[in-house]
Amino acid sequence: MAYNEKLADRIREALVNVPKVEEKFMFGGVCFMVNGKMCIGVVKDDMMCRIHPGLQESALEKTGCRPMDFSGRPMQGYVYIDERGMKTQKAFEYWISLCLEFNSEAKAAKKKTKKK
Repeated sequence: MAYNEKLADRIREALVNVPKVEEKFMFGGVCFMVNGKMCIGVVKDDMMCRIHPGLQESALEKTGCRPMDFSGRPMQGYVYIDERGMKTQKAFEYWISLCLEFNSEAKAAKKKTKKK
């Protein structure tokens, strides 16, 4: 199944003034990298958010939020937001700002070295 292009456009619009944004296709969707680090993405119809792991429990109490369990077990600091959780512009902006706030603290994934 393809990812929700309208949601991706909504995220692009929210990130228009953010420097160093790059799009990468992964997880069967699109991921928005900020400063070379995974920040926000779209997988099917859900927004994937990378947030501070210390905020995960309180985030999961919000409508439409569930753990990201891409590999079969929940990943700390990653959540999915469904349509109910970003219905209003205010709710959508809440998740975007949470992701951008954590991005400055987040560690970038280690670059894989190419085998010779």
